[in-house]
Amino acid sequence: MSAGSPGKKPAPRRRRSMTAVLAVLAASTSAAALVSCSTDNGNNSSSSVSPRATPPNTASFSGTPPSAMASAAKSAVASAKAEASAAASSASARASEFEASVSAEVERANAAAASELMKVKGQGNATADVALTGKPRSQTGGVFAVVVNITNRTDKKASYAVQVDFKDADGKVVETRYVGAENLDPGERAQPLAISRKPPEMKLTAKVAKAQRY
Repeated sequence: MSAGSPGKKPAPRRRRSMTAVLAVLAASTSAAALVSCSTDNGNNSSSSVSPRATPPNTASFSGTPPSAMASAAKSAVASAKAEASAAASSASARASEFEASVSAEVERANAAAASELMKVKGQGNATADVALTGKPRSQTGGVFAVVVNITNRTDKKASYAVQVDFKDADGKVVETRYVGAENLDPGERAQPLAISRKPPEMKLTAKVAKAQRY
Protein backbone atom coordinates (compact mmCIF):
# COMPACT_ATOMS: atom_id res chain seq x y z
CA MET A 1 0.00 0.00 0.00
CA SER A 2 1.39 3.46 -0.98
CA ALA A 3 1.87 6.45 1.41
CA GLY A 4 -1.02 8.41 -0.23
CA SER A 5 -3.57 5.63 0.11
CA PRO A 6 -6.98 6.76 1.67
CA GLY A 7 -7.12 3.72 3.97
CA LYS A 8 -4.00 4.67 5.93
CA LYS A 9 -4.64 5.29 9.76
CA PRO A 10 -3.72 8.69 11.35
CA ALA A 11 -0.35 8.85 12.94
CA PRO A 12 -0.23 8.35 16.78
CA ARG A 13 1.15 11.89 17.32
CA ARG A 14 -1.89 13.49 15.65
CA ARG A 15 -4.28 11.46 17.86
CA ARG A 16 -2.51 12.66 21.02
CA SER A 17 -2.81 16.31 19.99
CA MET A 18 -6.55 16.05 19.42
CA THR A 19 -7.02 14.38 22.82
CA ALA A 20 -5.14 17.22 24.57
CA VAL A 21 -7.29 19.89 22.85
CA LEU A 22 -10.52 18.16 23.93
CA ALA A 23 -9.28 17.94 27.56
CA VAL A 24 -8.48 21.68 27.65
CA LEU A 25 -11.94 22.53 26.26
CA ALA A 26 -13.64 20.33 28.87
CA ALA A 27 -11.69 21.93 31.75
CA SER A 28 -12.53 25.45 30.55
CA THR A 29 -16.23 24.59 30.34
CA SER A 30 -16.25 23.21 33.93
CA ALA A 31 -14.46 26.30 35.30
CA ALA A 32 -16.96 28.61 33.60
CA ALA A 33 -19.86 26.64 35.12
CA LEU A 34 -18.36 26.93 38.64
CA VAL A 35 -17.87 30.69 38.32
CA SER A 36 -21.43 31.08 37.12
CA CYS A 37 -22.79 29.17 40.18
CA SER A 38 -20.76 31.10 42.73
CA THR A 39 -21.59 34.57 41.33
CA ASP A 40 -25.26 34.02 40.54
CA ASN A 41 -27.26 36.90 42.09
CA GLY A 42 -30.66 35.55 41.17
CA ASN A 43 -33.26 34.02 43.45
CA ASN A 44 -31.44 30.72 43.70
CA SER A 45 -31.85 29.81 47.40
CA SER A 46 -29.11 27.17 47.24
CA SER A 47 -26.34 29.77 46.79
CA SER A 48 -23.51 29.26 49.30
CA VAL A 49 -22.52 32.96 49.44
CA SER A 50 -23.08 34.47 52.95
CA PRO A 51 -23.34 38.22 53.64
CA ARG A 52 -20.32 39.71 55.40
CA ALA A 53 -20.93 40.80 59.04
CA THR A 54 -21.09 44.57 59.50
CA PRO A 55 -19.01 45.90 62.42
CA PRO A 56 -20.92 48.05 65.01
CA ASN A 57 -20.85 51.78 64.57
CA THR A 58 -18.87 53.13 67.54
CA ALA A 59 -19.31 56.78 66.61
CA SER A 60 -22.17 57.16 69.13
CA PHE A 61 -20.30 55.49 72.02
CA SER A 62 -19.32 57.74 74.94
CA GLY A 63 -16.72 57.27 77.68
CA THR A 64 -14.01 54.66 77.76
CA PRO A 65 -14.55 51.00 78.59
CA PRO A 66 -12.95 49.87 81.88
CA SER A 67 -9.72 48.00 81.48
CA ALA A 68 -9.38 44.44 82.73
CA MET A 69 -7.04 45.69 85.48
CA ALA A 70 -9.52 48.33 86.69
CA SER A 71 -12.33 45.80 86.76
CA ALA A 72 -10.20 43.35 88.71
CA ALA A 73 -9.25 46.08 91.21
CA LYS A 74 -12.89 47.05 91.77
CA SER A 75 -13.77 43.41 92.25
CA ALA A 76 -10.97 42.98 94.80
CA VAL A 77 -12.08 46.07 96.76
CA ALA A 78 -15.69 44.89 96.80
CA SER A 79 -14.59 41.45 97.94
CA ALA A 80 -12.45 42.91 100.74
CA LYS A 81 -15.32 45.09 101.97
CA ALA A 82 -17.67 42.14 101.95
CA GLU A 83 -15.20 40.02 103.91
CA ALA A 84 -14.65 42.80 106.48
CA SER A 85 -18.39 43.26 106.90
CA ALA A 86 -18.89 39.51 107.32
CA ALA A 87 -16.09 39.34 109.89
CA ALA A 88 -17.58 42.21 111.91
CA SER A 89 -21.04 40.63 111.82
CA SER A 90 -19.61 37.28 112.87
CA ALA A 91 -17.71 38.81 115.81
CA SER A 92 -20.80 40.68 116.95
CA ALA A 93 -22.88 37.52 116.74
CA ARG A 94 -20.34 35.53 118.78
CA ALA A 95 -20.19 38.29 121.39
CA SER A 96 -23.97 38.29 121.63
CA GLU A 97 -24.01 34.51 122.07
CA PHE A 98 -21.39 34.73 124.81
CA GLU A 99 -23.21 37.56 126.58
CA ALA A 100 -26.44 35.59 126.39
CA SER A 101 -24.90 33.16 128.85
CA VAL A 102 -24.51 35.99 131.38
CA SER A 103 -27.37 36.37 133.82
CA ALA A 104 -29.99 39.07 133.42
CA GLU A 105 -28.97 40.44 136.81
CA VAL A 106 -25.44 41.12 135.56
CA GLU A 107 -26.83 42.87 132.49
CA ARG A 108 -28.99 45.06 134.68
CA ALA A 109 -25.94 45.95 136.81
CA ASN A 110 -24.00 46.88 133.66
CA ALA A 111 -26.82 49.17 132.51
CA ALA A 112 -26.88 50.81 135.95
CA ALA A 113 -23.09 51.30 135.75
CA ALA A 114 -23.37 53.10 132.40
CA SER A 115 -26.03 55.39 133.85
CA GLU A 116 -23.95 56.11 136.97
CA LEU A 117 -20.82 56.95 135.00
CA MET A 118 -22.68 59.60 133.02
CA LYS A 119 -22.52 61.71 136.18
CA VAL A 120 -18.78 61.23 136.74
CA LYS A 121 -16.12 63.70 135.66
CA GLY A 122 -12.57 62.49 135.38
CA GLN A 123 -11.59 58.92 136.21
CA GLY A 124 -13.82 58.48 139.25
CA ASN A 125 -13.01 57.57 142.86
CA ALA A 126 -12.38 53.82 142.56
CA THR A 127 -9.75 53.14 139.90
CA ALA A 128 -7.49 51.65 142.59
CA ASP A 129 -10.15 49.04 143.36
CA VAL A 130 -10.31 47.72 139.79
CA ALA A 131 -7.91 45.54 137.78
CA LEU A 132 -8.22 43.77 134.42
CA THR A 133 -7.14 40.25 133.47
CA GLY A 134 -7.43 38.54 130.11
CA LYS A 135 -10.03 35.90 129.31
CA PRO A 136 -8.91 32.97 127.10
CA ARG A 137 -10.51 33.18 123.66
CA SER A 138 -11.18 29.46 123.81
CA GLN A 139 -13.76 30.28 126.48
CA THR A 140 -15.37 33.22 124.68
CA GLY A 141 -16.03 31.84 121.20
CA GLY A 142 -12.99 33.67 119.82
CA VAL A 143 -14.01 37.21 120.83
CA PHE A 144 -11.79 39.50 122.92
CA ALA A 145 -12.93 39.81 126.53
CA VAL A 146 -11.39 40.82 129.85
CA VAL A 147 -12.30 40.03 133.44
CA VAL A 148 -12.96 43.20 135.44
CA ASN A 149 -11.80 42.45 138.98
CA ILE A 150 -13.64 44.75 141.40
CA THR A 151 -12.78 44.61 145.09
CA ASN A 152 -14.56 46.59 147.79
CA ARG A 153 -11.64 47.86 149.84
CA THR A 154 -13.79 49.94 152.16
CA ASP A 155 -15.38 48.96 155.45
CA LYS A 156 -18.88 49.57 154.13
CA LYS A 157 -21.14 47.95 151.54
CA ALA A 158 -20.72 49.63 148.15
CA SER A 159 -21.63 49.42 144.48
CA TYR A 160 -19.23 49.98 141.57
CA ALA A 161 -19.47 51.23 138.01
CA VAL A 162 -16.56 50.69 135.58
CA GLN A 163 -15.88 51.93 132.05
CA VAL A 164 -13.49 49.80 129.97
CA ASP A 165 -12.04 51.26 126.77
CA PHE A 166 -10.72 49.00 124.00
CA LYS A 167 -7.86 50.50 121.99
CA ASP A 168 -6.37 49.46 118.66
CA ALA A 169 -2.68 49.08 117.80
CA ASP A 170 -2.39 52.87 117.33
CA GLY A 171 -3.78 53.59 120.80
CA LYS A 172 -7.10 54.85 119.47
CA VAL A 173 -10.25 54.01 121.45
CA VAL A 174 -12.42 51.94 119.11
CA GLU A 175 -14.97 50.61 121.59
CA THR A 176 -16.27 51.30 125.10
CA ARG A 177 -18.02 48.86 127.43
CA TYR A 178 -19.58 49.32 130.87
CA VAL A 179 -19.74 46.81 133.71
CA GLY A 180 -20.97 47.04 137.27
CA ALA A 181 -21.20 45.26 140.61
CA GLU A 182 -23.80 46.14 143.22
CA ASN A 183 -23.92 45.86 147.00
CA LEU A 184 -20.49 44.35 147.60
CA ASP A 185 -19.66 43.70 151.22
CA PRO A 186 -16.35 44.98 152.64
CA GLY A 187 -13.55 42.91 151.11
CA GLU A 188 -15.89 41.20 148.64
CA ARG A 189 -14.83 40.79 145.00
CA ALA A 190 -16.88 40.75 141.80
CA GLN A 191 -15.60 39.69 138.37
CA PRO A 192 -17.89 40.88 135.56
CA LEU A 193 -16.73 40.61 131.94
CA ALA A 194 -16.13 43.40 129.43
CA ILE A 195 -16.65 41.90 125.96
CA SER A 196 -15.54 43.48 122.68
CA ARG A 197 -17.67 43.18 119.57
CA LYS A 198 -14.81 43.98 117.21
CA PRO A 199 -13.48 41.31 114.78
CA PRO A 200 -11.08 38.88 116.49
CA GLU A 201 -8.34 39.77 113.97
CA MET A 202 -7.97 43.24 115.50
CA LYS A 203 -5.13 43.67 118.01
CA LEU A 204 -6.86 45.28 120.98
CA THR A 205 -5.84 46.29 124.47
CA ALA A 206 -8.19 47.10 127.33
CA LYS A 207 -7.89 49.88 129.89
CA VAL A 208 -9.97 51.05 132.86
CA ALA A 209 -11.08 54.53 131.78
CA LYS A 210 -13.37 55.24 134.74
CA ALA A 211 -14.32 53.53 138.00
CA GLN A 212 -16.82 54.95 140.45
CA ARG A 213 -17.83 53.67 143.87
CA TYR A 214 -21.28 54.74 145.02
